[in-house]
Amino acid sequence: MQDLTHDHIARFIGICTDPKHQYIVTEYCPKGSLQDILENDEIKLDTMFKHSIMHDIVKGMQHIHNSQIGSHGNLKSSNCVVDSRFICKITDFGLPTLRSNNNKDSSPGVDRDYTYFRNRLWTAPELLRDGNVPAAGTIKGDVYSFGIILQEIEIRNGPFYLRDQELEPSAIVENVKSGSLLRPSIEAGECNSEIVHLMKRCWSEDPNERPDFTDIRQVMRRINKDGESGNILDNLLKRMEQYANNLEGLVEERTSDYLAEKKKAEELLYQLLPATVAAQLMTGQPVTAESFECVTIYFSDIVGFTKLSSESTPFQVVDLLNDLYSVFDAVTENYDVYKVETIGDAYMVVSGLPTRNGDLHAREIARLSLALLNGVINFRIRHRPDTQLLLRIGIHSGPCVAGVVGLKMPRYCLFGDTVNTASRMESNGKALRIHISSSTTEILQKLGNFELKFRGDIEMKGKGKQRTYWLLGEKDGLSAQHSLANWNDETVDEH
Repeated sequence: MQDLTHDHIARFIGICTDPKHQYIVTEYCPKGSLQDILENDEIKLDTMFKHSIMHDIVKGMQHIHNSQIGSHGNLKSSNCVVDSRFICKITDFGLPTLRSNNNKDSSPGVDRDYTYFRNRLWTAPELLRDGNVPAAGTIKGDVYSFGIILQEIEIRNGPFYLRDQELEPSAIVENVKSGSLLRPSIEAGECNSEIVHLMKRCWSEDPNERPDFTDIRQVMRRINKDGESGNILDNLLKRMEQYANNLEGLVEERTSDYLAEKKKAEELLYQLLPATVAAQLMTGQPVTAESFECVTIYFSDIVGFTKLSSESTPFQVVDLLNDLYSVFDAVTENYDVYKVETIGDAYMVVSGLPTRNGDLHAREIARLSLALLNGVINFRIRHRPDTQLLLRIGIHSGPCVAGVVGLKMPRYCLFGDTVNTASRMESNGKALRIHISSSTTEILQKLGNFELKFRGDIEMKGKGKQRTYWLLGEKDGLSAQHSLANWNDETVDEH
């Protein structure tokens, strides 16, 4: 075994013996087995490539048959390995005693499982019928096995492909063993006619009608004129070129898939985080918490949501919130604001961060509030179309700190008393009204063009008395009063 060397035979290095396990050490071929390559649809094999692989197997088998080893006995596509230069080499031959000992408990009488019969799809019918098959196999049996491999290479549908039949390996083996002349499906138009003729000769029922590998090599010489030694370099270069082209195609396809997935991930990240923060995360930059001198925060919720939910099914509640927030999200896109989060019926928006905009944050939130209130007035609940949805809005301006919290599901969160005060403005407001703090009022008065109404000094939990106002509208713009045309103050104040 160690003295047997050939370009198309995997070099035998040695054997490791152990009371429970025995290992054969051979030359490493990084491309894996021929079976692996044939089953990988991403690897494209043109006609020249296929014929070169066939020719490699023929030359390797011819050398084995002419050596003292005499025959292979276990030839199949999984025992043909491919090296880094795409040269096909024969392995798992010789050492018949070792193979016999390893397989002594794998006879049909003991283990009739799928793997056992699948491994015999390459076995010649006379060997299946013979109860005393030599462990080293026979020369004619190897030729039959090669015929099955030819079909695998040409059709690439696995060993013993049957076009119009779906038989388990056990049924195929029993049919072949019985002499029914069942053979793989192959049609002349599918591949080279000489290859088809050679296949049929190789898997002939009568072993004496099968050619030997010397005859097979003559046929392959005619078919694969570039495969002989005079053109080995050209043949190798063609193989490598084919492999390189295939790799380029795979890389292009994988790159396209990667870019598509990357785009989806980026779009999702941009929905979860502000654009500037998302860009920092994607480039690997640390996102540290940042302090903002003045921003305006919007809070809103639905008055009577708990009662409405108790009178609706969970699916109806989900539909309601989905419809409502779809309207809200569409409106927020028109303003320089960032939606921080939605929790149940609560909706939180901020302006002035992460991109500072001077004092315009108050104007943007004010305009957004008027637009959302106008949208709610015209909003209809699917399962209760006659019920008016009652939105309550609170706004406050002041300093805050913002930063990303969490790694698995990162969230852009706001911290500081301004957040608490904005929430209190909302909870102490009234349905279909926009309740704003004195700090927001000062900014809006400085900007001008907004209609404001003094509400009074309101006692707020944890804040004491706070001077607050109602935002009524914007001159020449949306008006909260216009939205409430069919809702008098008494009706609104009841809520």
